Amino acid sequence: MAICSFSPVFVTDKEKTRVESRTSGFRVDQRPPWFLNICLAVQHVLIQSSLLVLVHSLLQQHLLEEKRARIQSTYHLMATSLFSSGISTLLQTTLGTRLPLIQAPSMEFLIPAIILTSQEEGHHHGNGSEVTCSGPWCGTKEDTITRNKPIRELQGAVVAAGLVQVLLGISGLSGLILWHCGPLVIAPMLCIIGFSIYKEAALLCSSHWGIATLIVLLIVILSQHLHDCFFPAWGTCVPEESPKPSYYPACRMLSVLLPLLCVWIIFVPLEITGVYPLKHPEELSQLSRPINLTYQVPWLRLPIPGGGDLPLLTPRCITAGIAAALSAAISSQGCYMVTARLLEAPPPPPGACNRGLASEGLGSIIAGMLGSVGGTSTSVPNACALGLNQCGSRQTIQLSALLCVCLGVSPKLTQMLTTIPLAVHGGVLSVTYAIAVATGITYFQYTHMDSGRNIFNIGFTVFMALLAPHWFNRNPSIISTGVSSLDVFIQSLLTMPVFLVGVLAFLLDNTVSGTPVERGLHAGVTGKGAEALVRKIPGYSDQLALVYDPPFLVRRLLNHPWLQAFPFCACGLLDGKTAKAEVTLPEEATDLLVPSSQQSPRSMNNIPSVSEC
Repeated sequence: MAICSFSPVFVTDKEKTRVESRTSGFRVDQRPPWFLNICLAVQHVLIQSSLLVLVHSLLQQHLLEEKRARIQSTYHLMATSLFSSGISTLLQTTLGTRLPLIQAPSMEFLIPAIILTSQEEGHHHGNGSEVTCSGPWCGTKEDTITRNKPIRELQGAVVAAGLVQVLLGISGLSGLILWHCGPLVIAPMLCIIGFSIYKEAALLCSSHWGIATLIVLLIVILSQHLHDCFFPAWGTCVPEESPKPSYYPACRMLSVLLPLLCVWIIFVPLEITGVYPLKHPEELSQLSRPINLTYQVPWLRLPIPGGGDLPLLTPRCITAGIAAALSAAISSQGCYMVTARLLEAPPPPPGACNRGLASEGLGSIIAGMLGSVGGTSTSVPNACALGLNQCGSRQTIQLSALLCVCLGVSPKLTQMLTTIPLAVHGGVLSVTYAIAVATGITYFQYTHMDSGRNIFNIGFTVFMALLAPHWFNRNPSIISTGVSSLDVFIQSLLTMPVFLVGVLAFLLDNTVSGTPVERGLHAGVTGKGAEALVRKIPGYSDQLALVYDPPFLVRRLLNHPWLQAFPFCACGLLDGKTAKAEVTLPEEATDLLVPSSQQSPRSMNNIPSVSEC
């Protein structure tokens, strides 16, 4: 006889340890039950749609002039982005880092894209002088018309960004830089990644603060207050004599999906029927649009290379693509660290990070050739959502990638996603990006926070990364070199907070003298310290292989002696034989604040615990 129970179960503190040891979440190599796996995959797709809607809505006003054509074109562009994001996600989870990372157009591509579309080849600068075009691509009327097509320019920038990312990955430069990044580099970078979108999130929430507040409250209640509410496996009958039934914290695992679906189902019919119309402020005139499903959008449209206009490569596109690639590479490295930390997995080795960045570059090249206006990189909200549901199964992410591919071939289904109220997207982004800020703060515990060196470096880095972009956005005419492509490149770099915080934090941490204890290098969470754990912790190399090693055939190819000659290359694989010596711990540090004792103010072990994967 079998018992099929679907009622929630609240466990006591004594039972909590036993239950959570089996049901606290799913690690990278684990497989959730099929029904729960589908729900988690749909949840990732809906979270990804919030980022897609934001990026494409902000680009919408820069692309086409006629309103009706702009709306239809936006659906096609979003469908293409979903299709290319699904392919890039499959590449990332198969050949890249192998972490459960969703790929999507990011804000790092948005800033150079807006700068590129807002400046024309011959635009007027603040000093009144006009820059004329003087190159082989200029001269004929047909070339001038082609060069002024903004969509083709953005596609060319995406292809150029992908080529730069592939070069950074296969050359090993990305892993070499990560080798010298400590907690004082990762922590400010993650904080700025979280803070970089607060204006856009507030803009979406302002469409209806009531809906946004409702979404945030429901997510907080389900993920935090009801995290001890366990449900048995759906559709699974547990034998009566079984002493350990399989329970799952469904409220926490689906803490984003359930509120989003509830609000979507309730408010969309009310808005369509006119019972409860949503009023949008004037600053959202380009973002908001009435829900109308009567537009002639096809049900099936397969994105193919060359199906539309081919990408247009000009010096301006290339420089914008280089700037986007540099910023996206910094953001992706931070997402790798966030994902590994939230899933209690070992920190990613340099070889895995290089493979991940090369996979992202390949995905961006495919996206640009298919007609997408945004390159693919690791989605920050999806990576941070892993901290809410604690479900980081690689199989779930691959299933969500297949769902993105299916949605990408149907602009009509993509149009259905745009009916989600903008305030819902704002609430989802507000909660998920907050996880990035909180995760960055946790890295400070490994450093000596009473050190005057650390206090200055952290404050200066964060403040300047927020100040400089704000000033250059208010004074764009200050950048006038006389060369349009160079202006686009400089202005893009100086208005991206993620790029500035990454560069400043890296330079200050590696040039200002400090001991490994001050910098947190001895904790083993990044760089050389993490490499030393291969010898310190038994079985650590096996956990690295379980999470980051590519499939057998790819691993056999990458183990070729010629490729292994480059330790930081994307083809490099980590094993115990290549582990570096342990980091020595100097005993001296310069304190700005008087410590309460001579010991380190940290109360935790120097070596972080690593849970079984």
